[in-house]
Amino acid sequence: MKKYEVLFIIDSALEDEKKDAVVEMAKETISTDGEVEKVDVWGNKKLAYTIQKKNEGYYVLITFKAGKDLPKELDRKLRISDEVLRYLIVNKEEK
Repeated sequence: MKKYEVLFIIDSALEDEKKDAVVEMAKETISTDGEVEKVDVWGNKKLAYTIQKKNEGYYVLITFKAGKDLPKELDRKLRISDEVLRYLIVNKEEK
């Protein structure tokens, strides 16, 4: 299993329940074939530039271990989610 990080930005205008549901969806997706190490909620922050006419976003960073196919599935789910403005999945393996 390799170490990964996913950082995603959720629309800050959503209710807290919907924000939590997006975080839970990501955690459940990771738990199917990997393990969540740490969930770090950064909260609302000003965006560097406007995304979909929004100036603020709700940032969440999740560190996890998973097989090589899981990031593709997580990428697919985050891409189709209307609540997620941007996301980035990074392989944290050291060389």
